[in-house]
Amino acid sequence: MTTNSYALRDSMTMLRRNLKHAQRYPAMTVSTVVMPVMMLLLFNYAFGGALGAGIAPGAQGGSGGAYIDYVAPGIILMAATAGAVATAVGVCVDMTEGIVNRFRTMSISRASFLTGHVVGSVIQTLLAIALVVAVALAIGFRPNATFVEWLAAAGLLAGLTLALTWLSAGVGLIAKTPESASNIPLPATFLPFLGSAIVPTDSMPTGLRWFAEYQPFTPVIETLRGLLMGTPIGSSGWLALAWCAGLTVVGYLWARRAFGRTAAR
Repeated sequence: MTTNSYALRDSMTMLRRNLKHAQRYPAMTVSTVVMPVMMLLLFNYAFGGALGAGIAPGAQGGSGGAYIDYVAPGIILMAATAGAVATAVGVCVDMTEGIVNRFRTMSISRASFLTGHVVGSVIQTLLAIALVVAVALAIGFRPNATFVEWLAAAGLLAGLTLALTWLSAGVGLIAKTPESASNIPLPATFLPFLGSAIVPTDSMPTGLRWFAEYQPFTPVIETLRGLLMGTPIGSSGWLALAWCAGLTVVGYLWARRAFGRTAAR
């Protein structure tokens, strides 16, 4: 077998390990679904009447009116950010419990540890996103996307999830405890609220509007909303892809360097 074949085999072994851990200890995976679903229900039924009136005249937010069509893409994206916490905690637990030191004494690919964690977390997060989409559809979300547009939306969410997962893996490597690993990614989880996830950026004060328009999640939300609901995408599509690609590269390089530093200790 070639070096690449061994690396792929070891990565698949680590992937199976992480998926089995998620199956046996589902608390973190469940929390990835619960928080976005709670936010979806809260904003649709509790705040939808007030917020939806300014976005879509005549919308009955509390009864699954037009506001759900606006807010659902933002909450779906929030499910992708929620998976970052589980990734950081999982990597940190392995680092602090010493299993990584044992892996280093074994004849396995060094890259397989991070690869298994990242791929496993991406799979779990995408499943969580699918469940959030199902809940949104059940309470009145009515996208008009074609099959190709659904595929494009899924690809965009997968790209964002991959980027956030690599960044979270880096967080897990540098965090001293699982508790700190769970706290560091939290700002990214709520950053969509400071974008166009809940209300249009035009309704925000000048300073906040500037931040909302230029932070990474807003173009992703607008692209996702355009794909699913047919709203104009404009330059948001290219910006969303650029942000996803850039964050993936930064996260990968950071995680790789952090893992190398832990090996040198």
